[in-house]
Amino acid sequence: MRKVSLELGSGGKLMRDFINQHILKTFKNPFLNELSDSAHLPREIAFTTDSYVVDPIFFPGGDIGTLGINGTVNDLIVSGAVPKYISLSLILEEGFLWEDMEKILKSIKMAAKRSGVEITTGDTKVVRRGQCDKIYINTSGVGTIIARPSIQKIRPGDKIILTGTLGEHSVAVMLARGDFGLESKVKSDCAPLNFLLPIWKKGARWMRDITRGGLATVLSELAEKLPCSVLIEEEKIPLSRAVRGATELLGIEPLYLACEGRAVLVAPGKKAIEILEEIKKDSLGKKAEIIGEVEDKVGKPGQLLLSTLAGGLRLLEPLTSELLPRIC
Repeated sequence: MRKVSLELGSGGKLMRDFINQHILKTFKNPFLNELSDSAHLPREIAFTTDSYVVDPIFFPGGDIGTLGINGTVNDLIVSGAVPKYISLSLILEEGFLWEDMEKILKSIKMAAKRSGVEITTGDTKVVRRGQCDKIYINTSGVGTIIARPSIQKIRPGDKIILTGTLGEHSVAVMLARGDFGLESKVKSDCAPLNFLLPIWKKGARWMRDITRGGLATVLSELAEKLPCSVLIEEEKIPLSRAVRGATELLGIEPLYLACEGRAVLVAPGKKAIEILEEIKKDSLGKKAEIIGEVEDKVGKPGQLLLSTLAGGLRLLEPLTSELLPRIC
């Protein structure tokens, strides 16, 4: 008898296969078929939902509350929508500390204020001790559509822009668990991406936040939908010294690490520098870089290629196994 494995929630190939073979097959409709971070509904409304089970619930740079708000806000933004309203549903374990509950609610209030959204509805359930791990959160978000991502408009010569350094969220959560006996000052990059909203009007063709599966998985899924390849350059991908050191020590590929305050976008070749400069004006985008481009002369259609520091080309594929369960 088949059973669910942790890999199903990794954001990688197994999760994508599950969605295609079971979710789409069962609930197929024009809104769901887009498989976007948010559904574009009639009357210029965008709608998204997500659930958060991160372990530990408090980590350097944030907690499950800030994660829930920022994750939902960012899914709307990269789908071309201005975030407006959020629902908040809590699943609590009997015996959960009131002090921790109050900290999380305060974090949610602060994160909502920072991103300009209002908590307008929700639900609370409590389960017996041992039937939940402290607290799980579900949020749904509604926004107003101002742009529509269009993979069909992507052309060879378009540039790939990464808005900041990779991997802080995954590394911060990983080390907070204490499994490796390492200490680090790495903080999660968890933050709202509101500063990217004006980039849509400057010509951005497509955008995604880099969560489960990491940069490599996100760009692999993009490349598979294109009649050309995507080439990124290893030397141009920004990594903090702390993340680079931790991933080298643990033998982890940073291209597959989750972020919670970073996005990757495709910009027209002629507007890429202008868009990059606009992103860099915000404190969250200071380390943004053009890391590659859409190609029609290298590789095969649908491939994501990495130009390595050693001078070769490496084929990157979607994540196939769970690097770190319960990262968000």
